[in-house]
Amino acid sequence: MWTTKTFLTKTKRGNILKVVREHYLRDDLLCGSNACNVCPHKDDEYVLDSIPESICALFDFPHYLLLDTNVVLHQIDVLEEDALKNVIILQTVLEEVKHQNTAIFQRLLEIIHDKKRKFYSFVNEHHKDTYVERSPGEKQNDRNDRAIRKAVTWYTSHLSINNVSGQFPQIILLTDDENNRKIAQEEGIICCSVKDYVENVNGFVGLVDKLSKNVIPESCSKDALYPAHLTPTQIHTGIRNGKLYQGTFHASRDNFLEGTVSVNGFEKPILLQGHIGINRAVDGDTVAIEVFPKEEWRRPSDIVLEDKADDPGDLLEEESVLLSSAKPADNSKDEITPTGKVVGIIRRKWRQYCGILLPSKFPGATRHLFTPAEKRIPRVRIETRQSDILSSQRILVALDSWPRNSRYPLGHFVRALGQIGDKDAENEVILLEHDVPHARFSEAVLACLPPNDWTIPEEEIKKRVDLRSVCICSVDPPGCTDIDDALHARPIEGVTTDGLKKYEVGVHIADVTYFVRPNTALDKEAASRSTTVYLVDRRIDMVPGKYKKSN
Repeated sequence: MWTTKTFLTKTKRGNILKVVREHYLRDDLLCGSNACNVCPHKDDEYVLDSIPESICALFDFPHYLLLDTNVVLHQIDVLEEDALKNVIILQTVLEEVKHQNTAIFQRLLEIIHDKKRKFYSFVNEHHKDTYVERSPGEKQNDRNDRAIRKAVTWYTSHLSINNVSGQFPQIILLTDDENNRKIAQEEGIICCSVKDYVENVNGFVGLVDKLSKNVIPESCSKDALYPAHLTPTQIHTGIRNGKLYQGTFHASRDNFLEGTVSVNGFEKPILLQGHIGINRAVDGDTVAIEVFPKEEWRRPSDIVLEDKADDPGDLLEEESVLLSSAKPADNSKDEITPTGKVVGIIRRKWRQYCGILLPSKFPGATRHLFTPAEKRIPRVRIETRQSDILSSQRILVALDSWPRNSRYPLGHFVRALGQIGDKDAENEVILLEHDVPHARFSEAVLACLPPNDWTIPEEEIKKRVDLRSVCICSVDPPGCTDIDDALHARPIEGVTTDGLKKYEVGVHIADVTYFVRPNTALDKEAASRSTTVYLVDRRIDMVPGKYKKSN
C-alpha cells in the first residue's frame, strides 16, 4: 500500500506547481527480535536478544532501548561503549542524525554494523503500522517525536502478542526531552532520561564520565555571568541591516582574554577583549559581532596573560588590568583597532581536545577542570570519578555546552591516551591536535589492494616505456622499506651550444595511481589523508602497503 502527499510550490517565474509524492508502506518489515515468532527472519537477521539481561538498576526486567535523535547526537560517546546493547534505532532517527551531523551519523553506522553491539535499525517510516503523517501546522520535530512514540507503542504490542515463550522484552524510550517524556508517560510508554539510565548501570566503571552535558537554554540561566546570545532570527536581521557582522573568531595564544574576528568592510580585524567581549566564543567558531563606535576602539594588549588560577569557580576575574593596558595613548592613534563584542554564535566548530586534568582540591569532588594542550582553547569543566587515575594521563575531552552561568564551557571525558610523557601518548596528542587521520586502514580499504603474488600484466607492460635495461639508482636512504623514488643519467647524441656533451636525466616515481581506482574505498581514504605524515619514530601512511594485506 502507499500514501500520497500533495502540495503546491511556487516556481521562480511565479507559476504555481502542484507536486504529488507517493510514499510506499509495507507490512512485512522485520522487527529484528529473537523474541518474535511471526516476522520471517533469516538466521543473520535476528539482532536483538529474546531475553536481554538488564544492567540498569531502575529496570529489573528484560528490555530493549529505543533512542530519540538528540540522544544519538549528544551521547554518541556513551553509545560507543560496550555497555548498551539491544538497542533499536529508527529510520526517523537515522535520517535526522544524517541531516544534522554527518560525522556522528558515520559513527552510529559503525555501531550498527558491529554485530556484537546488537543495534537494530528499524525502517519505521515505511511500515504501515508505524508511519505517521505530519499534521497541518505541526512542526517537523514534533512529528518526528510522535513517530518515535508510535514505534515504541507498536513494538510493545507486536512483541507482547507474537513472542516465543510468553516472556517478552519491554521497550524503554530514552529521551532527554522533558515534554516528550511527559507525553510518552501519558501514552503508557516506559521512558527515561539518558542520565538517569546511565547513572544506574552496573558493572561499567567510567560510563557516567562520558555523559554529555545538555545545553541550557539562554533564557533559563540563573546567576548569569555572560550576556545572552541573540537568536538566529535576530542575528540574520542584524547582519542584513548592516548592524552586525559575521566572521570566524580567532583566540589569542598570548592572552586568554583577547581575540579577533576578520570581517568584510574593515581593513583590520575586529578586536574582542574580556570575557564579556568574547562572550563564550571558542577559537574557530563562526560568530556575529557588534562593532563599537570609533571613540571606544582600543589597541591590542601588550601583556601576556594565561588562565592559570587554580579554580575560581563560576566567577569572572577583574579585567581592569587588561583593559587599562589596552587603552590607546594619545601618540599611538595609528595602533587603534576596531573593537567590538560577540553577540551571537552562528556555528560552533568544536571538536575533541587533548590535554590534562587538574583535580579539584576538595576531597571526593567530581567536578574538575581540564586544561587543553592548545592554548587558544579555554579550560573545560568536566565531571569524573576517576580523577586519581586521570590526573597523571593525557586525556581526550569533548565540549558540550557553555551556559551563561558558567565561567568555563562544560564537557565530558572521552578516553585516556596514556601517561603524561609517554612517547606513544604524546605522539597521539600531536596527531589528534593536528587532525591527522591515523586510524588503522579498514577492511574495505585493504580489500582494494592486489594479492601478494601480483605481477605486472603483459598488456600493461606494452603500454609503458620499458627502462629496465637502464642503470637506475634509488635515492631512498639505506633501510628504507619503500623504494619508490629513483634517478638515472645517461649520455645522448649531440652537444650543447657550448660544445658540452648532452645527458638525459630521468626522474622515476612509483605509479601508485594504477592501484587507486576512482571512487573506491582506497581512493576516498587516500583523499582524506592527503599525504604520508612523518613523526620522529613512525610514519602515518597515506595508502597501505601491499605487505599489510593478508591472503
